[in-house]
Amino acid sequence: MQKKGERGIAVSYMSRKQAMKRLKLSLKDFRRLCILKGIYPVQPHHKKKANKNNSSNKTYFYLKDVRFLSHEPLIDKFRSFRVFIKRLKKAIGKGDFETSERLRENEPVINLDHLVKERYPTFIDALRDLDDAVSMCFLFSTFPKDGGIKPDLVLLCRRLTVEFMHFIVEAKSLRKVFISIKGIYYQAEIRGQQITWVVPHTFGYSSPTDVDFKIMVTFAQFYSTMLGFVNYKLYNSINLVYPPKLAVDCSSELLKGEEDYSEFVAALNISLKSSVDNNLEEEIQIDEFPETDDTEEMQKRKAEQGKIEKLKNLFAGCKMYLNREVPWESLLFIIRCFGGEVSYDKTLQVGATFDEDDETITHQIIDRPLGQKQYLNRYYIQPQWVYDSVNARMLLPVEQYFPGEVLPPHLSPFVEEKEGDYIPPEKQALLDLQNGVTKRLPRTVESSEDESDNFDEQEESDKNDESSDENKKRKAENQENKSKRLKMKVTEGVPIKINPEKLAQKEAAEDKRLGIMSMPKKNKHLYKKIIYGQKRKNREIQKLKEKREIYDKEQKMQRRKKKIAV
Repeated sequence: MQKKGERGIAVSYMSRKQAMKRLKLSLKDFRRLCILKGIYPVQPHHKKKANKNNSSNKTYFYLKDVRFLSHEPLIDKFRSFRVFIKRLKKAIGKGDFETSERLRENEPVINLDHLVKERYPTFIDALRDLDDAVSMCFLFSTFPKDGGIKPDLVLLCRRLTVEFMHFIVEAKSLRKVFISIKGIYYQAEIRGQQITWVVPHTFGYSSPTDVDFKIMVTFAQFYSTMLGFVNYKLYNSINLVYPPKLAVDCSSELLKGEEDYSEFVAALNISLKSSVDNNLEEEIQIDEFPETDDTEEMQKRKAEQGKIEKLKNLFAGCKMYLNREVPWESLLFIIRCFGGEVSYDKTLQVGATFDEDDETITHQIIDRPLGQKQYLNRYYIQPQWVYDSVNARMLLPVEQYFPGEVLPPHLSPFVEEKEGDYIPPEKQALLDLQNGVTKRLPRTVESSEDESDNFDEQEESDKNDESSDENKKRKAENQENKSKRLKMKVTEGVPIKINPEKLAQKEAAEDKRLGIMSMPKKNKHLYKKIIYGQKRKNREIQKLKEKREIYDKEQKMQRRKKKIAV
C-alpha cells in the first residue's frame, strides 16, 4: 500500500526551491537554464495536493522537466563560470593584474548551438518561432553600446538583422507594413510561413527602470544564435553567399575601400553576391497538371499567386530619392523589396547610387515644406504614400500625399473585415479603388469639403421651396375635402390584397419559432448564445456608425466656422 503523498499530483510537480536544490544551481543560473531550454513554470490543478496539504503560494515545475534539465551539459559551464568569477574577483582584489588578464583570456565560452537543434528539429519549426527572435534582435540592435549591455551582443544583433533584411529584399518576401506607436510592423512570407516582427522607432534611448535586462539578455543570446542558423539556411536556399558579400567589387567607384565594407552591407542599397553564376541558372517552370474536380481551387491559387507576383514588382520603374528628414532605412528596405530604385544624400550614409539632381527621378519623398529648387518631372510626396501603396497592393494616387496636404488615415492591413462588420468610409473607398470602381475615388480634402458645403446649402434651399409647395397643396386638399363631405354616397367594397412576400416572411418566422421550441435544451442554450453574440456585434457596429456621424458633423461645423472667420 502506497502512503498518501507518494503518487498522483503530489509526485508529478516540484517547487522551484526543490528543483534548485536538486540541480545545485543558484536562482540566476536556474532561470537562465530554464529560458535556454524552453522550460516554464506550470500551475497545478490542485495546489494543496501538489504541495502535500500545504496551501502556501509557490512556483511549480513538472518533475519530468527537472529531470530533463539535470542532463544538460550547460550546468557544468555555469559552475565553471561561477568559479571563474570568484578567481577574477580575488585577483583584482589582490592587485594581481597579470593573473586577472590571464583569466580574462581564458574566460569560459558558453555555446548554445546544440540547444537550437534540440528545440527545433526541422527548419519549419524554427520559422514558426521566428517572430519573437527577429523582434528581440531588432530591439537589441537599437540599444547604445554603453547602456549596460555588452557591445558584442548589440553588434551581433545588428549584423544578424541586416542579414535578415537583405534576404527579405533579395527574395521579395515582404507582404504588409504598418506604422504604430510601438514601432513599424512588418510581415513577410517565407516558405509558406507568415513571420511578423516589429522594429522600434529611431528615437533617443532612455533605459526603463521596471525591466529586468538580465532575463532579456538571456533571451537575446538564444535568439541571436537561432537567427544565425536561420540566416545561413535562408541564404543557401536562394543561392547567396553567407556571410553576405556585395555584388560590386571593392575596386569599383561605389566602394571606397575594404575598411568600410561592413557599412556598405548595412546600407541595404547594393545587391548581394550569388553563389551560382547567373548565366548557368535555368528558369524554373511550374508543371501544368490536367484539370480535375477541384479546378476552382486551383484557379484561386493561381490568381493569388499572380497577385503576389504583381506585388513583388509594385515599385518597378519608380526611381525614388529620400530626403534627410524621412526614416531612410525603413523606406529603403520597403522600396527595394518591391523592385524600386532608391537613393539618398551621400553625406547621410554610404551606398548612395544617384544624386538629387538626377533628371530620371520619378518620386522624391520629403517630410518638410518644399524648398526653392524644385523639379517638374517628379512627384514630391510624403512617406505615408509608400506604406499605403504596399498595403493597398497598388500605386495610390499621389494627390492626397503632396507636401502640406492632410494625409488620409493610415489603415492597418492586419485587420480584415468579415461580412457584416463595420467598414470605415476610407476603407470602403480603398476597396472600391482596388476593384476598379471609379465612383468613390479618394479626393483631396478641400474639394470634398467645398462640395459637401455647397450640397448642404442647396439642400436647405430645396427644403424651403418644398415647404412652400406643401402648404399650397394642403390648402387645396382641405377645400376638396369640404366639398366631398357635402356629397355623401355608398361606394363598392374593395378586397384586401395579400402581399405574397410578407406572407412568406411571416410563415418563415413562424417555422423558425417552432424549430427553436423543438430544439433540445443544450442546443437551444447554444443557439441563444450565438444570437446574443450577433446582437452584441450589431450594437457595436451601430455605436461605431453613430460615432462616425457625430465626428462628421463636428468636422462640418469646424469647416463652416473657418469659412465664416475667413
